[in-house]
Amino acid sequence: MSGAVRQADLPSDMGEGLAQARKDWLHWLKHERRLADHTLEAYQRDVDTFLNFLVLHRGEDLTLASLPDLTASDLRAYLARRRQANTPFGDRSVARALAGIRSFFSFLDRRRGLTNTSLSFVRGPKIKPAPPRPVTSEAAFDLIDLAEAADEPWIGARDTAVLTLLYGCGLRISEALGLTGAEYPLPSTLRILGKGQKTRLVPTLPVAREAISAYVKLCPYQIEPIGPLFFGARGGPLRARLVQASMARLRGQLGLPESATPHALRHAFATHLLQSGGDLRSIQELLGHASLSTTQRYMEIDPAHMISVFSKAHPRA
Repeated sequence: MSGAVRQADLPSDMGEGLAQARKDWLHWLKHERRLADHTLEAYQRDVDTFLNFLVLHRGEDLTLASLPDLTASDLRAYLARRRQANTPFGDRSVARALAGIRSFFSFLDRRRGLTNTSLSFVRGPKIKPAPPRPVTSEAAFDLIDLAEAADEPWIGARDTAVLTLLYGCGLRISEALGLTGAEYPLPSTLRILGKGQKTRLVPTLPVAREAISAYVKLCPYQIEPIGPLFFGARGGPLRARLVQASMARLRGQLGLPESATPHALRHAFATHLLQSGGDLRSIQELLGHASLSTTQRYMEIDPAHMISVFSKAHPRA
């Protein structure tokens, strides 16, 4: 996403000052907060929809100066309308919309001195994150082995290498596809730039280094230090959707559920480390989670393991 303001999304009755403030907010989210593209698009869409609603709801032009006068009732009315729409908001959509709107008003407070405390009284729904859905170790091995059996040997080697990085190193698909030729040959420790531009060190298994080497030897395209490590069939950078499509084909052949996605291999990496005695703090660092609570979700998958660790570790157990 370019971060440019799409004027067609704005209310016709919005003042220029508000349109510019919105544009500055989007620029800040993209270039300073460095939000992922899909999150940035969702925030923009939610705030645009809210601003359009306000013009109709209040029956007056919408200006930058009028935003501090908005009430909690205005925001509640917007959320109620969205819940009653043809495609109604669920709890997660409500929570995301509130996050986007609060981000916008927080930006206006800090950068423009426009304060609105009323909207902070609107509470979103409490959402318990669904536990991760990893594949089993057997399914992970089967997926990686089957990936090699592609019609084009180099594409089979490429997909094997990518899936091995997801399961063997716990990388996100964007992180694996973001590797450049400078990472070859794969070192024993990779420096990964993850979410929020945070850097972490990830050990690499010999099997991952061997998979990358096998792919590079067969790849028909020149791998340059400043270019992508993984190529698509036509020579451009390999895209995530192609890996997802390949995974869908593989899970269909193996009779695995739709939850067997590329990200499920990252979940499997964390789950199987935990089951083998890995501690949460180390797994948190390997995954690049900002909060330990995110990593703790893997404990929900195997509560018996958690009890076993407790029994072995507690001095009075």
